[in-house]
Amino acid sequence: MGELADFLVERDQNFRKARLPALYSDFRPQRTLNPDGFQANVSAWRQALARAAWEGRIASQLSAPNLLVVNVDEQLVRSLESKQFGRPLALGTVVREAVADKDLYPLNEFTKAKESIYAGKTWAQVPWSVVSWAAGQLFGGVGRSTSGEDTVPKGRFVVLRNVETTAKSLAERVTAADSRFDRTYTKTHFQKTFADALVQDRRLSETDVDILLIFLSRDKGIVMYDGKVVKIRGSSTDEDETTITEEDAAVSSLKELIADMKQQTTLLTARVDELTATAKDAVTKKNKVAALAALKSKKMTEASLEKRFATLNQLEDVAGRIQEARDNVQLVSVMEASAGALKGLNEKVGGADRVGDVVDRLREQMGEVDEVGKIISEAGAAPVVDEFEVDEELEAMEREEREKIEAAERKEREAREEREAEETRKRLEVEMDGLKAPVKEPVERQGAKSPTGETAESLERMGLEERVREEPMPAQ
Repeated sequence: MGELADFLVERDQNFRKARLPALYSDFRPQRTLNPDGFQANVSAWRQALARAAWEGRIASQLSAPNLLVVNVDEQLVRSLESKQFGRPLALGTVVREAVADKDLYPLNEFTKAKESIYAGKTWAQVPWSVVSWAAGQLFGGVGRSTSGEDTVPKGRFVVLRNVETTAKSLAERVTAADSRFDRTYTKTHFQKTFADALVQDRRLSETDVDILLIFLSRDKGIVMYDGKVVKIRGSSTDEDETTITEEDAAVSSLKELIADMKQQTTLLTARVDELTATAKDAVTKKNKVAALAALKSKKMTEASLEKRFATLNQLEDVAGRIQEARDNVQLVSVMEASAGALKGLNEKVGGADRVGDVVDRLREQMGEVDEVGKIISEAGAAPVVDEFEVDEELEAMEREEREKIEAAERKEREAREEREAEETRKRLEVEMDGLKAPVKEPVERQGAKSPTGETAESLERMGLEERVREEPMPAQ
Protein backbone atom coordinates (compact mmCIF):
# COMPACT_ATOMS: atom_id res chain seq x y z
CA MET A 1 0.00 0.00 0.00
CA GLY A 2 1.34 3.46 -0.90
CA GLU A 3 2.40 5.90 1.80
CA LEU A 4 -0.17 8.48 0.74
CA ALA A 5 -2.93 5.85 0.78
CA ASP A 6 -1.99 4.93 4.37
CA PHE A 7 -2.00 8.60 5.33
CA LEU A 8 -5.51 9.13 3.92
CA VAL A 9 -6.89 6.05 5.67
CA GLU A 10 -5.50 7.27 9.00
CA ARG A 11 -6.33 10.99 8.72
CA ASP A 12 -9.27 11.44 6.32
CA GLN A 13 -12.78 10.49 7.43
CA ASN A 14 -13.86 10.12 3.80
CA PHE A 15 -11.42 7.22 3.41
CA ARG A 16 -13.01 4.87 5.89
CA LYS A 17 -12.51 1.22 5.10
CA ALA A 18 -16.18 0.89 4.21
CA ARG A 19 -15.83 3.52 1.48
CA LEU A 20 -12.53 2.37 0.00
CA PRO A 21 -14.09 -0.07 -2.52
CA ALA A 22 -16.24 2.71 -3.99
CA LEU A 23 -13.43 5.29 -4.01
CA TYR A 24 -10.94 2.98 -5.74
CA SER A 25 -13.45 1.64 -8.26
CA ASP A 26 -14.16 3.04 -11.72
CA PHE A 27 -17.18 5.09 -10.69
CA ARG A 28 -17.50 6.97 -14.00
CA PRO A 29 -20.80 5.25 -14.93
CA GLN A 30 -22.34 6.67 -11.75
CA ARG A 31 -22.32 10.11 -13.38
CA THR A 32 -25.67 9.17 -14.96
CA LEU A 33 -26.75 6.16 -12.88
CA ASN A 34 -26.11 7.67 -9.44
CA PRO A 35 -25.16 11.39 -9.71
CA ASP A 36 -25.10 11.89 -5.93
CA GLY A 37 -22.73 8.98 -5.41
CA PHE A 38 -20.55 10.19 -8.27
CA GLN A 39 -20.27 13.69 -6.79
CA ALA A 40 -19.58 12.28 -3.30
CA ASN A 41 -16.65 10.21 -4.62
CA VAL A 42 -15.25 13.08 -6.67
CA SER A 43 -15.54 15.46 -3.69
CA ALA A 44 -13.78 12.98 -1.39
CA TRP A 45 -10.85 12.66 -3.80
CA ARG A 46 -10.64 16.45 -4.29
CA GLN A 47 -10.43 17.01 -0.55
CA ALA A 48 -7.90 14.19 -0.22
CA LEU A 49 -5.58 15.69 -2.85
CA ALA A 50 -5.86 19.17 -1.30
CA ARG A 51 -5.14 17.81 2.17
CA ALA A 52 -2.23 15.68 1.00
CA ALA A 53 -0.65 18.74 -0.64
CA TRP A 54 -1.32 20.91 2.45
CA GLU A 55 0.37 18.32 4.67
CA GLY A 56 3.38 18.20 2.33
CA ARG A 57 2.72 14.56 1.43
CA ILE A 58 2.89 15.00 -2.35
CA ALA A 59 6.59 15.17 -3.18
CA SER A 60 8.08 16.32 -6.45
CA GLN A 61 11.03 14.68 -8.13
CA LEU A 62 12.55 18.07 -8.88
CA SER A 63 11.94 20.07 -5.69
CA ALA A 64 10.81 19.98 -2.09
CA PRO A 65 7.12 19.31 -1.36
CA ASN A 66 4.80 22.12 -2.34
CA LEU A 67 1.84 23.02 -0.15
CA LEU A 68 -0.12 24.85 -2.84
CA VAL A 69 0.59 22.60 -5.83
CA VAL A 70 -0.38 19.00 -6.65
CA ASN A 71 2.04 17.11 -8.89
CA VAL A 72 -0.12 14.66 -10.84
CA ASP A 73 2.21 12.02 -12.22
CA GLU A 74 2.98 8.33 -11.99
CA GLN A 75 4.62 8.82 -8.60
CA LEU A 76 1.34 10.19 -7.21
CA VAL A 77 -0.61 7.24 -8.60
CA ARG A 78 1.82 4.76 -7.01
CA SER A 79 1.63 6.52 -3.65
CA LEU A 80 -2.19 6.21 -3.77
CA GLU A 81 -2.12 2.52 -4.65
CA SER A 82 -3.95 0.26 -2.19
CA LYS A 83 -2.71 -3.23 -1.40
CA GLN A 84 -6.28 -4.53 -1.42
CA PHE A 85 -7.96 -2.40 -4.10
CA GLY A 86 -5.05 -1.44 -6.32
CA ARG A 87 -4.82 1.92 -8.08
CA PRO A 88 -7.68 4.43 -8.05
CA LEU A 89 -9.37 3.73 -11.38
CA ALA A 90 -11.20 7.07 -11.70
CA LEU A 91 -8.42 9.43 -10.61
CA GLY A 92 -8.21 10.97 -14.09
CA THR A 93 -11.90 11.88 -13.95
CA VAL A 94 -11.40 13.42 -10.51
CA VAL A 95 -8.62 15.68 -11.81
CA ARG A 96 -10.62 16.75 -14.85
CA GLU A 97 -13.69 17.52 -12.74
CA ALA A 98 -11.57 19.59 -10.35
CA VAL A 99 -10.06 21.54 -13.24
CA ALA A 100 -13.50 22.14 -14.75
CA ASP A 101 -14.75 23.56 -11.43
CA LYS A 102 -11.51 25.53 -10.89
CA ASP A 103 -10.64 23.67 -7.71
CA LEU A 104 -7.43 22.79 -9.50
CA TYR A 105 -5.75 25.19 -11.89
CA PRO A 106 -2.91 24.28 -14.30
CA LEU A 107 0.20 25.96 -12.94
CA ASN A 108 1.33 27.54 -16.22
CA GLU A 109 -2.09 29.02 -16.90
CA PHE A 110 -2.35 30.30 -13.33
CA THR A 111 0.97 32.15 -13.43
CA LYS A 112 0.45 33.60 -16.94
CA ALA A 113 -3.18 34.70 -16.58
CA LYS A 114 -3.62 38.47 -16.81
CA GLU A 115 -7.14 38.66 -15.40
CA SER A 116 -8.38 37.42 -12.05
CA ILE A 117 -9.28 33.76 -11.92
CA TYR A 118 -12.56 34.85 -10.32
CA ALA A 119 -13.52 37.01 -13.30
CA GLY A 120 -16.02 35.80 -15.89
CA LYS A 121 -17.66 32.42 -16.05
CA THR A 122 -16.44 29.32 -14.31
CA TRP A 123 -15.96 26.11 -16.22
CA ALA A 124 -19.06 24.78 -14.46
CA GLN A 125 -21.14 27.46 -16.22
CA VAL A 126 -19.78 26.61 -19.68
CA PRO A 127 -21.69 24.04 -21.77
CA TRP A 128 -20.27 20.55 -21.42
CA SER A 129 -19.44 20.34 -25.11
CA VAL A 130 -17.03 23.24 -24.71
CA VAL A 131 -15.53 21.74 -21.55
CA SER A 132 -15.11 18.41 -23.29
CA TRP A 133 -13.34 20.07 -26.21
CA ALA A 134 -11.05 22.04 -23.81
CA ALA A 135 -10.30 18.91 -21.83
CA GLY A 136 -9.47 17.11 -25.04
CA GLN A 137 -7.07 19.85 -26.07
CA LEU A 138 -5.48 19.95 -22.61
CA PHE A 139 -5.40 16.27 -21.70
CA GLY A 140 -5.10 14.52 -25.02
CA GLY A 141 -8.62 13.84 -26.21
CA VAL A 142 -10.13 12.55 -22.96
CA GLY A 143 -13.73 13.69 -22.61
CA ARG A 144 -16.77 12.27 -20.92
CA SER A 145 -16.27 8.66 -21.89
CA THR A 146 -17.20 6.04 -19.32
CA SER A 147 -15.52 3.16 -21.14
CA GLY A 148 -11.90 2.25 -21.50
CA GLU A 149 -9.06 3.21 -19.19
CA ASP A 150 -9.37 6.51 -17.34
CA THR A 151 -6.08 8.14 -18.27
CA VAL A 152 -4.66 10.36 -15.56
CA PRO A 153 -3.61 13.79 -16.93
CA LYS A 154 -0.03 14.62 -16.05
CA GLY A 155 0.99 18.05 -14.84
CA ARG A 156 1.26 20.46 -11.93
CA PHE A 157 -1.96 21.97 -10.63
CA VAL A 158 -2.54 24.83 -8.19
CA VAL A 159 -4.87 23.88 -5.32
CA LEU A 160 -7.06 26.97 -5.04
CA ARG A 161 -8.40 26.04 -1.59
CA ASN A 162 -4.89 25.92 -0.13
CA VAL A 163 -3.95 29.21 -1.80
CA GLU A 164 -6.99 30.97 -0.31
CA THR A 165 -6.23 29.60 3.17
CA THR A 166 -2.62 30.84 2.98
CA ALA A 167 -3.72 34.27 1.73
CA LYS A 168 -6.14 34.57 4.65
CA SER A 169 -3.34 33.74 7.08
CA LEU A 170 -1.16 36.50 5.62
CA ALA A 171 -3.99 39.05 5.77
CA GLU A 172 -4.47 38.28 9.47
CA ARG A 173 -0.78 38.78 10.22
CA VAL A 174 -0.28 42.02 8.29
CA THR A 175 -2.32 45.00 9.46
CA ALA A 176 -2.88 48.29 7.70
CA ALA A 177 -1.52 50.08 10.78
CA ASP A 178 2.06 49.09 9.86
CA SER A 179 4.12 51.81 8.25
CA ARG A 180 4.86 51.76 4.55
CA PHE A 181 8.49 50.97 5.36
CA ASP A 182 7.42 47.84 7.26
CA ARG A 183 5.13 46.74 4.43
CA THR A 184 7.79 46.79 1.69
CA TYR A 185 9.97 43.74 0.90
CA THR A 186 12.07 42.24 -1.79
CA LYS A 187 10.76 38.89 -2.96
CA THR A 188 13.64 37.09 -1.24
CA HIS A 189 13.10 38.96 2.01
CA PHE A 190 9.35 38.27 1.85
CA GLN A 191 10.01 34.56 1.46
CA LYS A 192 12.45 34.51 4.40
CA THR A 193 9.96 36.42 6.56
CA PHE A 194 6.73 34.55 5.80
CA ALA A 195 7.65 31.12 4.43
CA ASP A 196 7.70 29.59 7.92
CA ALA A 197 5.02 31.82 9.46
CA LEU A 198 1.88 31.30 7.38
CA VAL A 199 1.38 27.53 7.75
CA GLN A 200 1.93 25.97 11.15
CA ASP A 201 4.86 23.53 11.33
CA ARG A 202 5.38 23.69 7.55
CA ARG A 203 7.36 25.84 5.15
CA LEU A 204 6.25 27.31 1.84
CA SER A 205 8.46 26.43 -1.10
CA GLU A 206 9.71 29.00 -3.58
CA THR A 207 6.99 27.89 -6.01
CA ASP A 208 4.38 28.32 -3.27
CA VAL A 209 5.58 31.88 -2.59
CA ASP A 210 5.39 32.76 -6.31
CA ILE A 211 1.83 31.44 -6.52
CA LEU A 212 0.81 33.24 -3.33
CA LEU A 213 2.21 36.60 -4.47
CA ILE A 214 0.52 36.34 -7.87
CA PHE A 215 -2.77 35.45 -6.22
CA LEU A 216 -2.54 38.27 -3.65
CA SER A 217 -1.65 40.82 -6.32
CA ARG A 218 -3.88 39.81 -9.25
CA ASP A 219 -6.88 38.16 -7.60
CA LYS A 220 -7.13 39.79 -4.15
CA GLY A 221 -5.45 43.18 -4.56
CA ILE A 222 -3.81 42.86 -1.14
CA VAL A 223 -0.23 43.41 -2.36
CA MET A 224 1.60 45.12 -5.21
CA TYR A 225 4.10 42.78 -6.88
CA ASP A 226 6.29 43.26 -9.95
CA GLY A 227 8.41 40.11 -9.67
CA LYS A 228 11.09 41.73 -7.50
CA VAL A 229 9.43 44.08 -5.00
CA VAL A 230 6.48 43.21 -2.76
CA LYS A 231 4.48 46.01 -1.16
CA ILE A 232 1.53 45.16 1.05
CA ARG A 233 -1.18 47.74 0.49
CA GLY A 234 -2.32 49.94 3.35
CA SER A 235 -5.67 51.54 4.00
CA SER A 236 -4.75 54.73 2.13
CA THR A 237 -5.94 55.29 -1.44
CA ASP A 238 -2.97 57.46 -2.41
CA GLU A 239 -1.27 56.77 -5.70
CA ASP A 240 1.89 55.71 -3.90
CA GLU A 241 -0.07 52.87 -2.28
CA THR A 242 -1.23 51.46 -5.61
CA THR A 243 2.10 51.47 -7.46
CA ILE A 244 5.66 50.35 -6.82
CA THR A 245 8.05 53.29 -7.02
CA GLU A 246 11.84 53.54 -7.16
CA GLU A 247 11.68 54.58 -3.54
CA ASP A 248 9.95 51.29 -2.69
CA ALA A 249 12.65 49.34 -4.52
CA ALA A 250 15.38 51.17 -2.57
CA VAL A 251 13.61 50.65 0.74
CA SER A 252 13.07 46.93 0.08
CA SER A 253 16.78 46.46 -0.75
CA LEU A 254 17.75 48.37 2.39
CA LYS A 255 15.46 46.21 4.55
CA GLU A 256 16.88 43.02 3.05
CA LEU A 257 20.44 44.21 3.68
CA ILE A 258 19.59 45.08 7.30
CA ALA A 259 18.08 41.61 7.80
CA ASP A 260 21.20 39.97 6.32
CA MET A 261 23.48 42.04 8.56
CA LYS A 262 21.48 41.04 11.64
CA GLN A 263 21.80 37.40 10.68
CA GLN A 264 25.56 37.77 10.16
CA THR A 265 26.01 39.45 13.55
CA THR A 266 24.05 36.63 15.18
CA LEU A 267 26.25 33.99 13.55
CA LEU A 268 29.48 35.84 14.38
CA THR A 269 28.41 36.30 18.00
CA ALA A 270 27.77 32.58 18.28
CA ARG A 271 31.18 31.93 16.66
CA VAL A 272 32.94 34.15 19.24
CA ASP A 273 31.25 32.25 22.07
CA GLU A 274 32.26 28.94 20.50
CA LEU A 275 35.92 29.98 20.11
CA THR A 276 36.02 31.25 23.69
CA ALA A 277 34.78 27.89 24.94
CA THR A 278 37.33 26.10 22.72
CA ALA A 279 40.20 28.19 24.10
CA LYS A 280 39.15 27.52 27.71
CA ASP A 281 38.90 23.81 27.00
CA ALA A 282 42.39 23.81 25.44
CA VAL A 283 43.85 25.61 28.48
CA THR A 284 42.23 23.05 30.77
CA LYS A 285 43.87 20.26 28.75
CA LYS A 286 47.27 22.04 28.77
CA ASN A 287 47.12 22.40 24.97
CA LYS A 288 48.78 25.76 24.48
CA VAL A 289 48.90 25.61 20.66
CA ALA A 290 45.15 24.95 20.34
CA ALA A 291 44.37 27.67 22.88
CA LEU A 292 46.45 30.25 20.98
CA ALA A 293 44.85 29.29 17.65
CA ALA A 294 41.36 29.60 19.14
CA LEU A 295 42.16 32.99 20.65
CA LYS A 296 43.57 34.29 17.34
CA SER A 297 40.45 33.15 15.51
CA LYS A 298 38.35 34.76 18.20
CA LYS A 299 40.15 38.11 17.76
CA MET A 300 39.64 38.02 13.99
CA THR A 301 35.97 37.12 14.41
CA GLU A 302 35.47 39.91 16.93
CA ALA A 303 37.02 42.41 14.50
CA SER A 304 34.68 41.22 11.75
CA LEU A 305 31.73 41.38 14.16
CA GLU A 306 32.61 44.94 15.09
CA LYS A 307 32.59 45.97 11.42
CA ARG A 308 29.23 44.28 10.87
CA PHE A 309 27.72 46.10 13.83
CA ALA A 310 29.07 49.43 12.56
CA THR A 311 27.55 48.79 9.13
CA LEU A 312 24.28 47.69 10.71
CA ASN A 313 24.09 50.88 12.76
CA GLN A 314 24.61 52.99 9.64
CA LEU A 315 21.92 51.11 7.73
CA GLU A 316 19.44 51.42 10.59
CA ASP A 317 20.20 55.14 10.80
CA VAL A 318 19.46 55.51 7.08
CA ALA A 319 16.23 53.55 7.49
CA GLY A 320 15.19 55.78 10.37
CA ARG A 321 15.84 58.92 8.33
CA ILE A 322 13.82 57.54 5.42
CA GLN A 323 10.86 56.89 7.70
CA GLU A 324 11.24 60.36 9.22
CA ALA A 325 11.29 61.94 5.76
CA ARG A 326 8.14 60.02 4.80
CA ASP A 327 6.45 61.21 7.97
CA ASN A 328 7.41 64.78 7.11
CA VAL A 329 5.92 64.40 3.64
CA GLN A 330 2.66 63.15 5.12
CA LEU A 331 2.69 65.91 7.74
CA VAL A 332 3.18 68.66 5.15
CA SER A 333 0.47 67.13 3.00
CA VAL A 334 -1.96 67.06 5.93
CA MET A 335 -1.08 70.63 6.91
CA GLU A 336 -1.60 71.81 3.34
CA ALA A 337 -4.98 70.11 3.15
CA SER A 338 -5.93 71.53 6.55
CA ALA A 339 -4.99 75.05 5.44
CA GLY A 340 -7.21 74.72 2.40
CA ALA A 341 -10.06 73.41 4.53
CA LEU A 342 -9.75 76.30 6.99
CA LYS A 343 -9.69 78.80 4.14
CA GLY A 344 -12.86 77.37 2.69
CA LEU A 345 -14.61 77.39 6.07
CA ASN A 346 -13.58 80.98 6.76
CA GLU A 347 -14.94 82.02 3.38
CA LYS A 348 -18.24 80.40 4.28
CA VAL A 349 -18.27 82.25 7.61
CA GLY A 350 -17.86 85.59 5.80
CA GLY A 351 -15.30 87.28 8.02
CA ALA A 352 -15.36 88.94 11.45
CA ASP A 353 -17.79 91.75 10.46
CA ARG A 354 -20.44 89.30 9.39
CA VAL A 355 -20.00 87.27 12.59
CA GLY A 356 -20.36 90.48 14.66
CA ASP A 357 -23.62 91.39 12.90
CA VAL A 358 -24.97 87.89 13.47
CA VAL A 359 -24.09 88.03 17.18
CA ASP A 360 -25.76 91.46 17.58
CA ARG A 361 -28.96 90.24 15.94
CA LEU A 362 -28.90 87.14 18.11
CA ARG A 363 -28.56 89.18 21.29
CA GLU A 364 -31.41 91.46 20.21
CA GLN A 365 -33.74 88.54 19.59
CA MET A 366 -32.76 86.92 22.88
CA GLY A 367 -33.66 90.18 24.67
CA GLU A 368 -37.07 90.14 22.99
CA VAL A 369 -37.64 86.60 24.23
CA ASP A 370 -36.69 87.56 27.81
CA GLU A 371 -39.02 90.57 27.79
CA VAL A 372 -41.96 88.54 26.50
CA GLY A 373 -41.35 85.87 29.13
CA LYS A 374 -41.25 88.49 31.90
CA ILE A 375 -44.61 89.95 30.83
CA ILE A 376 -46.20 86.50 30.71
CA SER A 377 -44.88 85.59 34.16
CA GLU A 378 -46.24 88.83 35.69
CA ALA A 379 -49.70 88.22 34.21
CA GLY A 380 -50.07 84.77 35.72
CA ALA A 381 -48.27 85.43 39.01
CA ALA A 382 -49.58 83.71 42.18
CA PRO A 383 -50.76 85.76 45.27
CA VAL A 384 -47.98 87.04 47.54
CA VAL A 385 -47.47 85.04 50.76
CA ASP A 386 -46.52 86.81 54.03
CA GLU A 387 -43.21 85.21 54.93
CA PHE A 388 -43.29 86.59 58.53
CA GLU A 389 -46.57 84.82 59.35
CA VAL A 390 -45.26 81.57 57.91
CA ASP A 391 -42.13 81.82 60.06
CA GLU A 392 -44.18 82.51 63.24
CA GLU A 393 -46.46 79.54 62.59
CA LEU A 394 -43.48 77.28 61.97
CA GLU A 395 -41.80 78.48 65.19
CA ALA A 396 -44.97 77.81 67.24
CA MET A 397 -45.23 74.28 65.83
CA GLU A 398 -41.58 73.60 66.63
CA ARG A 399 -42.00 74.97 70.19
CA GLU A 400 -45.06 72.79 70.81
CA GLU A 401 -43.16 69.75 69.59
CA ARG A 402 -40.22 70.52 71.90
CA GLU A 403 -42.55 70.87 74.90
CA LYS A 404 -44.10 67.48 74.15
CA ILE A 405 -40.68 65.89 73.98
CA GLU A 406 -39.53 67.55 77.24
CA ALA A 407 -42.72 66.50 79.07
CA ALA A 408 -42.28 62.91 77.95
CA GLU A 409 -38.65 62.91 79.03
CA ARG A 410 -39.53 64.43 82.43
CA LYS A 411 -42.28 61.87 83.02
CA GLU A 412 -39.94 59.05 82.15
CA ARG A 413 -37.23 60.40 84.46
CA GLU A 414 -39.64 60.71 87.45
CA ALA A 415 -40.88 57.17 86.91
CA ARG A 416 -37.34 55.89 86.83
CA GLU A 417 -36.48 57.73 90.10
CA GLU A 418 -39.58 56.30 91.82
CA ARG A 419 -38.62 52.78 90.75
CA GLU A 420 -35.09 53.24 92.08
CA ALA A 421 -36.36 54.62 95.44
CA GLU A 422 -38.82 51.72 95.81
CA GLU A 423 -36.08 49.21 95.09
CA THR A 424 -33.79 50.86 97.69
CA ARG A 425 -36.54 50.85 100.34
CA LYS A 426 -37.32 47.19 99.81
CA ARG A 427 -33.67 46.24 99.96
CA LEU A 428 -33.23 48.10 103.29
CA GLU A 429 -36.33 46.49 104.79
CA VAL A 430 -35.00 43.06 103.91
CA GLU A 431 -31.68 43.88 105.50
CA MET A 432 -33.40 45.25 108.65
CA ASP A 433 -35.54 42.13 109.04
CA GLY A 434 -32.44 40.00 108.92
CA LEU A 435 -30.67 42.08 111.57
CA LYS A 436 -33.60 42.04 114.09
CA ALA A 437 -33.40 38.25 114.68
CA PRO A 438 -32.73 37.44 118.49
CA VAL A 439 -29.22 36.44 119.38
CA LYS A 440 -28.32 34.72 122.71
CA GLU A 441 -25.26 36.07 124.45
CA PRO A 442 -23.33 34.90 127.47
CA VAL A 443 -24.60 36.06 130.92
CA GLU A 444 -21.54 38.06 131.64
CA ARG A 445 -22.04 40.14 128.50
CA GLN A 446 -25.79 40.74 128.67
CA GLY A 447 -25.36 44.27 129.86
CA ALA A 448 -22.95 45.20 127.10
CA LYS A 449 -23.85 45.88 123.47
CA SER A 450 -22.52 43.46 120.94
CA PRO A 451 -20.91 44.64 117.74
CA THR A 452 -23.75 43.09 115.81
CA GLY A 453 -26.29 45.07 117.77
CA GLU A 454 -24.38 48.25 117.24
CA THR A 455 -24.26 47.55 113.51
CA ALA A 456 -28.01 46.92 113.42
CA GLU A 457 -28.73 50.15 115.28
CA SER A 458 -26.47 52.04 112.86
CA LEU A 459 -28.24 50.59 109.85
CA GLU A 460 -31.63 51.39 111.37
CA ARG A 461 -30.64 54.99 111.98
CA MET A 462 -29.38 55.22 108.39
CA GLY A 463 -32.69 53.93 107.08
CA LEU A 464 -34.67 56.41 109.22
CA GLU A 465 -32.49 59.27 108.08
CA GLU A 466 -32.98 58.20 104.45
CA ARG A 467 -36.77 58.14 104.84
CA VAL A 468 -36.68 61.52 106.57
CA ARG A 469 -34.75 63.00 103.64
CA GLU A 470 -37.20 61.52 101.13
CA GLU A 471 -40.28 62.95 102.94
CA PRO A 472 -41.18 66.47 101.80
CA MET A 473 -40.55 69.32 104.22
CA PRO A 474 -43.69 71.04 105.62
CA ALA A 475 -44.27 74.52 104.33
CA GLN A 476 -43.39 77.25 106.77
